[in-house]
This record gives sequence, structure tokens and C-alpha cells, in this order.
Amino acid sequence: MPCYITHTGSFLPGIPVENEDIHRFLGCLDGESVVGRQVLAMNGIIRRHYAQNESQDPTHDVYELATLAIENCLSQCSSPPSISYLSAGTTYAPYSGPGLASLIHHRLQVAGRIDQPLEISSHAGICTSAAAALVAAIRAVRSGEHAAAICVGTEHASEVLKSKAIKPIDDRADHTDLRRSQWFMSVFLRFMLSDGAGAFLLASEPIPGRQCFRVDWTHSMSFAHATPLCMKLENSNGLLSQDVSILSRYLVPTGRAFAEAALKKNNESFDSYRMVLPHLSSFFFRRKVERILKELSDDPNQPVPYWTNLATAGNTGSASIYVMLDHFLIEHRVVPGDRLLLFVPESGQFNYVMVSLTAVLQ
Repeated sequence: MPCYITHTGSFLPGIPVENEDIHRFLGCLDGESVVGRQVLAMNGIIRRHYAQNESQDPTHDVYELATLAIENCLSQCSSPPSISYLSAGTTYAPYSGPGLASLIHHRLQVAGRIDQPLEISSHAGICTSAAAALVAAIRAVRSGEHAAAICVGTEHASEVLKSKAIKPIDDRADHTDLRRSQWFMSVFLRFMLSDGAGAFLLASEPIPGRQCFRVDWTHSMSFAHATPLCMKLENSNGLLSQDVSILSRYLVPTGRAFAEAALKKNNESFDSYRMVLPHLSSFFFRRKVERILKELSDDPNQPVPYWTNLATAGNTGSASIYVMLDHFLIEHRVVPGDRLLLFVPESGQFNYVMVSLTAVLQ
């Protein structure tokens, strides 16, 4: 059974927050200003959004962000199909149980969007959690068990990064290289991550007269058997941290191995795509992505182009691939036959997801 992405939607809360205004929403920590300047100069993010006011009180929670993204997606349907499957992914949610999708299902009923029983699937993790939710929804439709499904990625990073919440371990005095300290591994993320959500509507048939995206294939692969833990969110204290030395050592070789395996399995090369949409956490990795694209292209001198909205939407973690595709389709004309490749790396313990799409018009 085929599967199509028929509609996309996204929601970024509040006003765009420029770099110099981050402290107004996340507060300040002692000694972080130099780190902040260095990280912002490196990551290339110009503005982002927070579901937080200047008193550090949340304006939305992670479930409402997801609900609003789904509402934005469904609002574009002249006659929404009967959805019977809902999958969702995030890094942080206030409740470990019930699952993320369960609470979003309830919020959708309150919002008057969905008022029937659903099969649900909740996914936890770092950046690939919502990509895994997408793959699950695609498989649910392809299996023939569901004619239509909604999947969503949602992040509320500010809730654990704001100064009122974060309690970094202060071991700065123990390290001559600050980047090796536990303090740095948590604090630098305050200048990397932001809030938002995105959603896709999937169906077993395209909508006549509307351009949709046929899912050609998906590929997922974990390298946790061969790599150390790199990024984690601790349940006991809500502390998010990432070891940048592990990231630098393992991201490129595992990312290249994954991309090569995905293309080989599906008898593909990057050259058959109009555009690659990679989840980038920072422009620091731009050259590394470009290298992989060149090495796995038939003509390294003319590699497939890639596009990201990182600079203006911020790094919304697991939601970013949803937000990215939605924004790409708003800003770019796509014609039938155009192929797009979604590429989501995760540094938690190096997990990757790819989704191949072809634009169709029926």
C-alpha cells in the first residue's frame, strides 16, 4: 500500500527572539556570557522562538505546541480524512506517562479536532524521536491498517534550559579546557535549542488536484552498539547535556556510514534528488554535511543542494524536520517529479533516519 504526505503544518510560539534577547526569556547564568557569544558565532542561528514569557513562565506546554501544529496542518484540508492513527515524538515532556501521543490525543479532542478513538504511538529520544514517529505512521498507512494518520514532532526545550530550572554541575575549576567540563556540556545548549512543533498528515491515496509527496522509502539505523552516550536528558533533575568531544569524534563517520547504507539499500544516489533537507543543530556541521553529499554523489563537482531554516527558525530538535519541510514548501515551488530527501541525525547515541519523497500531482 502506498503512503503520501498530503499536508504539512507547523507552529513556532511567540515572537522571533534575536540573539541579544535570549537572556530576556531564559535568564542569565553566572559566567556564561563568553560561552554564549562563542556558541552563537558558531551555530549560525539568528533568531528562534520560545514558549516562554520574560518571567520564564511557559506560554504553552509541549502538548499544546503539538496540538497547534496539528491544527495548522488540518486547517489546510477542505475535507479532512478520517484519521485513525496518531504518532508523536519529543525529547522533553513533563509526564513520563501517559505517553506523549495519549495527551496530544486528548488535547485534540478539547480543541474540537479529533473526537474518536485512535491507535497511538509515543516516541522518546533526542532529535530522531519524531522522525521515528513519522516512520511509524508511514508503516501504519503502508500496512493497510490505517487510511490516514497524523504524526507530530514537538519540543519545549526552554522549560529545562531557563535559569529558573537548569542546575548545571559547576566543575569549571577542574578543567583547563572548559569544553570538557560538565558545566559547559549543559550551559552551551541554552544557546542552541528552542521551541516549536510540526505535523504531517499521511494518507494511503493522494488528494486529486493537490500536490502531495509519495513516500518512496524510509531508512533508520542506530550505531549505539559502537558509540558512547553523547547527549542525554536526566529524569532525576531535568538536566540536558551533550559531550561535544564525543560528538566531534563520531558524528561524521557514523553519519556517512548511515547515508551510504541507506542509498545502497535503495539503489539510489544523492544525484536523483532536487534537494536534501538535513536536520542541522549548528552551521558548524555545514561543511561536514557538504563533504558527505559530495562523497556520495556521482559527480562530486555538482553535489545535490541542501536547504535548512536553522538560522531563522532555530534548532527545534526532533520537531525541526517537520518545521523545515513545512517552511520549505511555503518558500519554494515544487513540481511533480521533484524528489526531496529528509535526513535526521541524532547525537544521543548516534541514531539516524532518512525519508525519501517524490512530489506527485493527480
